[in-house]
Amino acid sequence: MKQEKPIIELLEFSIINVDKSADMTSFVCADRVRKIVGAKKAGHTGTLDPMVTGVLPVLLNRATRLSNYFMKKDKVYVGKMLLHKDISEKKLKDEMEFFIGKIMQKPPVKSRVKRVLRERTVNKFKIIKKDGRIVEFESDVQAGTYIRKLISDLGEKIGGAHMTELRRTRAGLFKVTQSHKLEEIQKAYEEYKNGKEENLRKMLIPAEIVKQLVTSLQVKEESVKMLLNGKPLAKEDIIGKIPNSEQFSVFFKERFIGIYNGIDPLLNEKGNCVIAKPQFIMN
Repeated sequence: MKQEKPIIELLEFSIINVDKSADMTSFVCADRVRKIVGAKKAGHTGTLDPMVTGVLPVLLNRATRLSNYFMKKDKVYVGKMLLHKDISEKKLKDEMEFFIGKIMQKPPVKSRVKRVLRERTVNKFKIIKKDGRIVEFESDVQAGTYIRKLISDLGEKIGGAHMTELRRTRAGLFKVTQSHKLEEIQKAYEEYKNGKEENLRKMLIPAEIVKQLVTSLQVKEESVKMLLNGKPLAKEDIIGKIPNSEQFSVFFKERFIGIYNGIDPLLNEKGNCVIAKPQFIMN
């Protein structure tokens, strides 16, 4: 599908996996991508502090309307912390393990969200390397988890610690090994304007990738026009069995129709009933 779409269509509904540099806000990074590729709109899928580097998926034009579906996925980070007191590696490891699983975390003072305790899940929090009081670590966490606060909370148990470096290596489907610096994107776009589109095409990820996050189903060709005009999704529109899900990404072959929210799973067993209403339609 990606190779068949003209680049001008990809630019209207795609994502670029950016490797954000330090000393730049996420908003500024996304806006620079917008200006480079001449997009009307661009948005990112999860803020990185200015000094934090790494994966920042940037959605272009119509893809910006799908940001919530990409944003609320687990994130992986590598970073460094400075311990305020000497502690053995074994003791530090044991203390870090207390933070794996469900934790309660209050956003830091400088955050833009309300400072109330929130439950978050930490899938992994481990030492990569310890050199005296400098510790390199890796964390795999639920979206919305503050790593700086995680380190600060750990510090309260071990005599103090603060984060000195942080890099996001994965955000949901997007990995740092497949990301691109702004300079690379600029060069690829200039090549495209000069008739060589290969490198830019490789960077533009079709937003239809949302099917990897939201249960997908196929609809009949005769239903496509009405669905694109806002018709709710009915059992009669669907090819095959209705997936057991509260939300669907709807396709006709490779053509993306939209995202639909289910009404009531029990209705799936009835006749030609409405089973989902549109949340996002590609019209």
